[in-house]
Amino acid sequence: MTDFFLINEPTLRLAVFLGVLVAMALWELWSPRRRIEVPRLIRWSNNLALVVIDTLVVRLLFPVAAVALALVMSERGWGLFNLLEWAVWVEVVICVVLLDFAIYLQHVVFHHVPVLWRLHRMHHADVAIDVTTGLRFHPLEIVLSMAFKLVLVVLLGPPAIAVLIFEVVLNASAMFNHSNIRLPKRVDAVVRLFIVTPDMHRVHHSVVPRETNSNYGFNVPWWDRLLGTYIAQPKAGHDEMQIGLNQFRARRELWIDRMILQPLRRGSDHSSEDQGPGPD
Repeated sequence: MTDFFLINEPTLRLAVFLGVLVAMALWELWSPRRRIEVPRLIRWSNNLALVVIDTLVVRLLFPVAAVALALVMSERGWGLFNLLEWAVWVEVVICVVLLDFAIYLQHVVFHHVPVLWRLHRMHHADVAIDVTTGLRFHPLEIVLSMAFKLVLVVLLGPPAIAVLIFEVVLNASAMFNHSNIRLPKRVDAVVRLFIVTPDMHRVHHSVVPRETNSNYGFNVPWWDRLLGTYIAQPKAGHDEMQIGLNQFRARRELWIDRMILQPLRRGSDHSSEDQGPGPD
């Protein structure tokens, strides 16, 4: 079964990506959490075009993907978990959790290192938040993230199936927790104990710097809770909170050319945001 998934990795990735994208989009139409004023055509066309660019850049610069590298590491017995003789399912669980924690730390670093924030702020500059926001990342950030992931694979030597599970779940959860869907409060309160919900992650996209510097997790909420970066609800409430960054609110900023060049531009109103959101 494991071999089947690894052999059919591209098909599996595409199927999950399209399935979750369509499912979340339909859910947003059926039960939206917030009213979005910007025409969907503008945001979706440019956000999805960015996905195409990101994919092409990664394919060009990284001929060896993380899953393929994990297979090579396994064949040669390199990396921490290839030196251990634990049950495969134990290694898979531990590696998926470790990879998730590493991505949480990477996210924190991208917020607090000025040059990295200039790349990451393009993700936060979306003036609304829906399923496509979870796909809106600058190509250079994607490149750095992939390089970091490959280093993790080299050091950990995780089972290839663990890497595949992590990457598929990460992509799906990013679309889920950025989606503009309404969950009943009681359901959200229970679900967010185990996975990051849209209401939890939406706080992270607030214009309020303290809220922007919170809720960094993509898959599980535990790291935020354990390390003190968790904020349960936005101060203004979900209906009234403002999404995005104050210096990039013009509709023209939603076009892909402006998004690509945004790291080169200085902010126009909050100089502190040029150096990362920072505390209030």
